[in-house]
Amino acid sequence: MFRTLILLLGLAGCAGTYAPPEPASRQMLDTGNGMLAEAQGVWRSEESGWLLQITPDDIIRWQETPAACYPTRQDGPTMMGQIEYRYFTPQADGTARFEYLPSDGHAVFTRISALPETCREEADTGPEAVFDVFTSVFRRHYAFFDQRGVDWEKNVAAARTSLSPEMSEADLLDLLAGLLEPLQDSHTKLVASLEGETRRIQSGLGTTLPRARGEIGEGPWLIGLLDNLMPYLDEGAAHTGNERFIRGTINDHIGYIQIFTMGGFTTGHEPGTPEWAEAEVAALHALFDEALAGFDGTDALILDLSNNRGGYDAITRAIASRFTDSPFTAYTVRTEWDGAPQAVYTINPYQDGPRYTKPVYVIISDVTVSGGEITAMMLRQLPQIRTAGQTSRGAFSTPLAKPLPNGWYLELSNEIFADADGNVFEGKGISPDIDLPLFGTHDLVDSHLTSLKQLVACIEDGTC
Repeated sequence: MFRTLILLLGLAGCAGTYAPPEPASRQMLDTGNGMLAEAQGVWRSEESGWLLQITPDDIIRWQETPAACYPTRQDGPTMMGQIEYRYFTPQADGTARFEYLPSDGHAVFTRISALPETCREEADTGPEAVFDVFTSVFRRHYAFFDQRGVDWEKNVAAARTSLSPEMSEADLLDLLAGLLEPLQDSHTKLVASLEGETRRIQSGLGTTLPRARGEIGEGPWLIGLLDNLMPYLDEGAAHTGNERFIRGTINDHIGYIQIFTMGGFTTGHEPGTPEWAEAEVAALHALFDEALAGFDGTDALILDLSNNRGGYDAITRAIASRFTDSPFTAYTVRTEWDGAPQAVYTINPYQDGPRYTKPVYVIISDVTVSGGEITAMMLRQLPQIRTAGQTSRGAFSTPLAKPLPNGWYLELSNEIFADADGNVFEGKGISPDIDLPLFGTHDLVDSHLTSLKQLVACIEDGTC
């Protein structure tokens, strides 16, 4: 159990979005005999600062930044840095939509005649050049300085006084880390290799996770939570879905589901492939079919996302489809505050299995992040759903991969997720309707079950 509980954390923070093109016009980029002829050439995405140079044999991704233009040299250390597009869909306006998975990407590129003159195969990798690229990328793409209370230009000016062409890599990394820390954004990170050692700069993990890791270790903490929870659930409760999904009932009349990650339910396919994506959604629906079939006699359902670390966004939308009898606008995504959404999501009721439209209580915490928060944001708009617990993490954006010219790897938040009313929760998180002392200050393990019992009591006495 310990090994699989640790593995479940691997999907965290991998979000994706889509606005489906016409499937008939979607084509594979790699035809098996080289790259699709119609797609060959150079393409630019203003949203991401990416250039795609598509040759007969390959796709080369360039990073186009205000300070330099250079090729991406290698796969990044996270899934977001390893994504290469598989599908190409020409649009009526002359642009093209590139996708990693079918109908799961809103990346629109414009064809340009050639690589810009500023692009260089060998970029300057000195401290000053790397600093300029790093700071200019944030200036161009980071969407949440105001929401996170950071004066970027003031901080950059102060950091520049410590910059010198002779500084060591370690000192440069510390300087850049000092610029990241005030953001407190867990979807923004810098990964660097120094003298054969990997250093990961990431903040904004809330209070619970750092405390659990520091006091008892994350694995023992998770195991302790499960050892408390499972005996509390009625007989027949199951920990299933590759240990990402718990289902059961409480006191014979309240359904209970806990989901740890938005994906990872299957093991038979390579993660990130179309076959994997299809299998993951199918597995999620099979898990819900089994769970909801046992909830016919219940009065309410608790959906526990208090330890959800995010994952595949198609899973979040599949979950939402199980809790509505009519279509609803779930959320939008854009990259400019005054710009139109690149994607608008409508959730349609699931038609091939049971749905649950009685009262639902969604438990969230400062561990709930990314896809877990997207799910809570969607569901809280439905009339029968209330949130309970603690304020969520406040990190929704899909991380934008921007490798630096010296080989260090940067991800940052550039997407603005909003609910149907335009509310944005990035940086502040979703505040619960019902406060619970989840993962409280006194006992990291027992406080979860204490909170769950408190929620059950208020459901049963009608005070929730």
